[in-house]
Amino acid sequence: MKFSTKEDIDVPIDAVFEMLCEFDTFERAAMRRGAEVRRVDTMTEPGTGMKWETAFDMRGKRRDIEVEMVTFEHPTEICLESMSPGLLGAVSFDLLALSRSRTRVAASIEIKPKTLSARLLVQSLKLAKTSLTKKFKRAVAGYTKDMEERYQQSK
Repeated sequence: MKFSTKEDIDVPIDAVFEMLCEFDTFERAAMRRGAEVRRVDTMTEPGTGMKWETAFDMRGKRRDIEVEMVTFEHPTEICLESMSPGLLGAVSFDLLALSRSRTRVAASIEIKPKTLSARLLVQSLKLAKTSLTKKFKRAVAGYTKDMEERYQQSK
């Protein structure tokens, strides 16, 4: 199952890429929502091979997920893959410079079940795909709007 969307923002591609690389901010945001996040690599610079172990409660069960950066191409692409006992996932951001000061952000999330119970979860998500797609598009639009505002304030 895949969700994807595109947003055009008035921010140069390098600035967008740098904001997407604020991994400490994303870790803190997940922790504020109740997740446990632990970085398990020893890299000092962002790049392919970064890894995190995360754990959170969802639908009354503890979920453990390993996340790894599989693609890190400055300034055009970031792709993270996640592995849990039942699901495989991928989150990707593709950036395209439309002009010197405008960037298209294409974001996508894909999940694939590995077990029968995960397959049932994905089937239930498919029933709500329309509303989940709207929520995903709203979330990405909100985040890109925030990026635009942060860039304007930093000028």
